[in-house]
Amino acid sequence: MAASRSPLSRLFTVLLAGLLAGLVLAVAALPGNLLLGFAAQSAIGTYAALPEALRTPATPQRSYLYANDGKTLITTFYDVNRTDVALADIAPVMRQAIVASEDRRFYDHGGADVRGLLRALVANVKGGGNEQGGSTLTMQYVRNVLKTDPTRSAEERAAATDPTIGRKVQEIRYASALEQSLSKDEILNRYLNIAYFGSGAYGIAAASQRYFGKPPARLTLAEAALLAGLVQSPDAYSPIDGDKDAALARRGYVLDSMAATGAITAAQATQAKAEPLTLKPTAQPNGCTAVAQGHDDWGFFCDYLRRWWLTQPAFGATAAEREQALRSGGYRVVTSLDPEVQATAQQQATKVYGYDNKRALPIAAVQPGTGQVLAMAVNRHYSLADNPDGQANYPNTVNPLISGGASVDGYQAGSTFKLFTMLAALESGRTLSTGFDAPARLPTRYTAEGPGSCDGRWCPVNANPDWMDGYRMMWDGFGRSVNTYFVWLAEQVGQDKVVEMAQRLGITFRAESDAAFAKNNAANWGSFTLGVAATTPLDLANAYATVAAEGTYCTPVPVVSVTDATGAKVPVGEPSCKRVLDADVARAATDAARCPVGQQSPYGQCNGGTATVVNRILDGRPVAGKTGSSEENATETFVGFTPQVAVAGIAANPDDPTDSVGSAVQARVIDAVARVIGTAVKGQPEKAFTAPSRELAGEPRRPVPRAPATPDREREPSQDPRSALQRWLDRQG
Repeated sequence: MAASRSPLSRLFTVLLAGLLAGLVLAVAALPGNLLLGFAAQSAIGTYAALPEALRTPATPQRSYLYANDGKTLITTFYDVNRTDVALADIAPVMRQAIVASEDRRFYDHGGADVRGLLRALVANVKGGGNEQGGSTLTMQYVRNVLKTDPTRSAEERAAATDPTIGRKVQEIRYASALEQSLSKDEILNRYLNIAYFGSGAYGIAAASQRYFGKPPARLTLAEAALLAGLVQSPDAYSPIDGDKDAALARRGYVLDSMAATGAITAAQATQAKAEPLTLKPTAQPNGCTAVAQGHDDWGFFCDYLRRWWLTQPAFGATAAEREQALRSGGYRVVTSLDPEVQATAQQQATKVYGYDNKRALPIAAVQPGTGQVLAMAVNRHYSLADNPDGQANYPNTVNPLISGGASVDGYQAGSTFKLFTMLAALESGRTLSTGFDAPARLPTRYTAEGPGSCDGRWCPVNANPDWMDGYRMMWDGFGRSVNTYFVWLAEQVGQDKVVEMAQRLGITFRAESDAAFAKNNAANWGSFTLGVAATTPLDLANAYATVAAEGTYCTPVPVVSVTDATGAKVPVGEPSCKRVLDADVARAATDAARCPVGQQSPYGQCNGGTATVVNRILDGRPVAGKTGSSEENATETFVGFTPQVAVAGIAANPDDPTDSVGSAVQARVIDAVARVIGTAVKGQPEKAFTAPSRELAGEPRRPVPRAPATPDREREPSQDPRSALQRWLDRQG
C-alpha cells in the first residue's frame, strides 16, 4: 500500500520541492521566471487527473512469435526492446541496487526528496561538471513514461525532457500524485520495467537478457549492481557499446551505496567488486530476417504472418497502425507453424534442389478444417544478403515464393487443375461414371494458332496415348491424367463453371493476364483445366484441403492464438470456414483422387496412376492427390492429402518461366510431398475417407482391369495455345 503521510506533510513536501526544483533549474540553466513557474505549477495533483499513460502504462513492448507448441521462439518484433515482468520475478539484489544507486531515500519520501533536491542544488551551484537533477525514482518514472508514451505526439514526448521550470514542477506534481495511490513496490516495479539500460534494452527483463543472457530473477549481486549503474548514463557506461572500465567503476559505486544503505555488507561489496566482468550478450531477434539461428527458412512463414497481420482490423485502422502494434504492443503470438513438418518440408525442398540452384521447390502444408498453415518451405535463405551477380533470387530472397504476392504471381500447376473440372462436373449432376472415348488428339471449339492447333482449332493431346487413350471415366481419367477426357468434360460443363470452382476453393489469379481472362473470357478459357493459370503451393494445398474437409473451405491462417500485453486474448486467428461444396461432391472427387496415388476406390474403379509410389511411402494409409506437368515440363507439381493434412509442391524457376525443370524431377517432387505428409500425420490415428453415395458414383458401363503397368510420371504438352515465352511476356505487362 502507499506510504502513510499526512496531508499537511504532503503539502509541505510538494510546495518546498516545487520551489527547490525551480531554484535548481534557475541556477543551473534558466535564471528567470522562477516565481512565475512556481505560481503556475505548484498546485497538488491528483491521481485521477494524471495522464492515462501514468495511470495505465501503455509503454511499448516486444511482441513474440512462437511455433504451434507455444514454446519454440520464431522471432520477436520491436521498435523498443522491452518486456514487462512482475516485481517477484526480479532478483531482490536488483531492486536493492537500483534504489541504492538512484534514490536511497525512496522508501522515505513522498515522490520528491527535499534532501536530494538540496543536494542537487548545492552541486549545481558549485558546478565543476558534477551537475545533479535531484530526481527520485518516481520522478524518473514519470519522465520515462511521458517521453515514450505511444499515445502522445512526438512534440509532447520531446517536451517531457525539456529543461524548463514548468516541466520539472509538473514532474514533481505527477510523482506526488502517484505516491498517493500506488505502493512503493508498484512504483519500483514500473520503474524497472521502463528504465533504459543501454544497448537497446528497455526494462530490466530486456537488459538482463541483453547483457547476461538470463531472466532478471537469476541476476547475481555483481550483475545487478552493473545494470543499476547503467541507468545514469546508459550509452556511456554500457559494457557492450560504451566504456567497460566506466561500467566497472560505476558498478563499484553502486556496491558501495548498497553497503551504505545496509542492503549488503562491506565484505559482500568488496567480494562483488573483485568479480570479473563476464558478459553473455544476447541480441533479441527483430523481424523476419532475424529468425532463430539455423532456421532462416522460417522467415518465409514469418513474412506470411506479417502480411496477414497487416490485414487484421483488430490491430489498428490502417496498415501502418497494425505494423506499429506488432512492434510495440507486447503480443504473444502462437503461430500455426509445426516445427517438425517445417523441418521435413525444408529438408525435402533442399534435397530436390540445393540452395544455390536457380530452380526451386516451394512447399506448403495446410490443415483441412481449420486452414492453419503448418509449413512453408523452399530451397532459399530468407535473407536480405546480397546474391552473386546474375542470381536475382538465390540463394537469398525475401520474396513470397510459397504464398505469392508482391512480385510473385505463382507457377503453372498443370493437371492438378483437373480437380476443379471434376468438381464442377459432379456438382452439375454428372457422376464419377461419366464416360468418354478419349482420343489421342481432341479438336475443340476454341480457336488457336501454332503447333497446338488443327485447322485453326485448339487440339490438346494425351502425353502417353498408349496408356491414356480409350474409354475413360472420372476415376481412370483422373488417375491416368487424360488430357482429352478432361478438356471434353470441361466443354460439357462450361469452362466458366470450372474457373468459378477454382476461385471458390481459393485459387487467386495474381497474374494480370490470368485475372483478365477469368473476368472477361472464362467461358472460352479452354486450356484452364490443364493448369495454365499461375498459382502457388499455398493456394493449391488449401484448395485440396477443402476437398479433404468434405467441402468446407477455410481461409488460410498463420496463427493459433494471439494475446495482448495484459494476457487478454485478441479475437483473431479463429478458423474462418464455410461450406462451398456439397459433402458428397467432395467425397466423390476424393474417391477419384485416390487413383493417381496407387490406391483403390471403394467402387473398385482405379486402374493406374501417375504417382503410385505415394501409397508405398505412406504404407497404405488413406491418401489422395494429383500430379501436374505444365507445357514442355516447365513446372512439375504434386499435391496430396489425407483427412488431416494437404501438402503441395511445385518445381519451377521463379525468375524464368521459360526454363523447363524437365519431367525427370517429377518423381522427386512426388517423393518430397509424400514424405512431408508422412511427418504431418505421424502419431495421428489413421483416418479413412468417407465413400461417396451410389448416386454420385453412378453405374460403370464396363468392368475395369486392375493395376496394369503404370508410369510414375505424366506429361501434358501443348496445353496452352500461347507459348511459355509469350505467357511470361504477358505477365510482365
